[in-house]
Amino acid sequence: MWFPDWPLDRLRRARRQASPSAKPAETRRPFVLVEPGPKGLLVAASNASARAQGIGAGLRFTDARARLPELAHEEIDREADRAALDRLADWTIRWTPLTALDGEDGLMLETTGCDHLHGGERGMLDRLGAVFGRMGLTHRMGLAATPGAASALARAAPGTILDTGAERAGLAELLTTALRLSGEAETLLRRFGLTRIGQLYGIERTALARRFRSEEAADAVLLRLDQALGHRSEPPDWIRPVPDHVARLPCPEPLGSTEGVEEGLARLLADLCTQLAGQGLGARSFVYHAFRTDGTVSSVGISAARPVRDPAHLARLFRDRLERIDPGFGIDLLMLEAHRTGPMSDSTAALSTELVGGEVDEGALARLADRITAKFREGVVTVRHPVASHLPERSERSAPFDGAMPVPGAGPTGPRPLRMFAHPEPVQVLAEVPEGPPIRFVWRKRPRRVVRADGPERIAPEWWRALTPPPGEATPDGAGRKWLAPKLDPRADAEFIAKVHEKLTALDPGRAPQPRARDYYRVEDEDGRRYWVYRDGLYDDGRGGPPEWFVHGLFA
Repeated sequence: MWFPDWPLDRLRRARRQASPSAKPAETRRPFVLVEPGPKGLLVAASNASARAQGIGAGLRFTDARARLPELAHEEIDREADRAALDRLADWTIRWTPLTALDGEDGLMLETTGCDHLHGGERGMLDRLGAVFGRMGLTHRMGLAATPGAASALARAAPGTILDTGAERAGLAELLTTALRLSGEAETLLRRFGLTRIGQLYGIERTALARRFRSEEAADAVLLRLDQALGHRSEPPDWIRPVPDHVARLPCPEPLGSTEGVEEGLARLLADLCTQLAGQGLGARSFVYHAFRTDGTVSSVGISAARPVRDPAHLARLFRDRLERIDPGFGIDLLMLEAHRTGPMSDSTAALSTELVGGEVDEGALARLADRITAKFREGVVTVRHPVASHLPERSERSAPFDGAMPVPGAGPTGPRPLRMFAHPEPVQVLAEVPEGPPIRFVWRKRPRRVVRADGPERIAPEWWRALTPPPGEATPDGAGRKWLAPKLDPRADAEFIAKVHEKLTALDPGRAPQPRARDYYRVEDEDGRRYWVYRDGLYDDGRGGPPEWFVHGLFA
């Protein structure tokens, strides 16, 4: 599909939607859209009245104004044009799930397996043309087995349908400008007298390449020719993933109420879940589309932690999001898509948690996570996965909940607080030395007196991390001039590692990090609040100054 007047049509539609009773001025007199060029303003698009006066795209605006002093103009809005084309591409998924942008003023639709739903290939083109005509969009369409051939037909022979394998003969008489070439390549082809695509067939490729000033320009012509003829593949960049399963519900009369949207969803969920059940599948993502009569689409989606196909559960997840669908001037088609499908067990749910057979009913947990995600946002439910590290802040990583509980690791040697800070907060401590627990400490500008203390739990430093440089850096070699990245195995000989660390410290004490042991204490203040504090370093350990104290978490 090619929309030759897309910027003007887009502006006209936007003005009509803003003020339905007003007639856009650009339809009554010569009008152009301009944009800055290297030597001043250039005409980017012109309406029929301006084109009748010889004013077209690429003309300098000063020359256009000299020809037609009363010429009206506005600056083109490329971002708004692209956003509107994106929305139109979204709307065309009602015809086929595979839609891509074709430049700044065209769309590419893959109709294989869809045209029979609309009366065949010719019937589909006629129906699309009628819809675009009602929208007020100037359009040209072509249909072929390759994207390049279809684009060429839309620009040079609109309405033509080529059968598979007929590209060579069908494109022979078309102008070379239909191959989506650069301006430089088109100019050179005209200079050589090559104005028809068929004239390129009989020229040797090496001879054609020699006629161009650069090898890149010749390769561009050959690439476009091969793509149009099907000799080289041209996979389009589809704007959305292809759904695994789809259910459609045409509306005999345009829907204008939320109740109709809800009833349509209930029917589509029953249909789609039946499809999934027939193949023993569930889906983790569902998208509900409402196609309006004005050529726009409103969509909402939900996600599940694990594959599901329960209509009641899915309806509950959609319930709080249906209010986002605006019927506008009416909805004439509803569609529900299922993405990320996977096998699903047919076993029935347990009557109670005691009958699950395990400590956690993962099915009930997944349904709870689905409801929370639907209420808030995607990724809000996370789980903590164990990581092989002694340091508490490195011993876990957060990841989105995918329906399964993480495999438990070795676990810490002592109890951990319910709430752990991402970054330990420093405190001022009065403690029994050298290794006693805190007696009093000041945290967040408030003094607290300790009445109970338990510990210490000593966590030794991860000395191998001290020998691994930060990202983008490395450790110095023996001369102290270059930086290398040694690959050391933490399980290697400890004596060897200690010698390497000692040498690095002697070479550059400022660069060599000094890992220190930590002593963790569980303390309770006089108000009953419990904290997880630690002393970073030991007295006279030779690895820095006096120890520092931090609060790392809070117990319930």
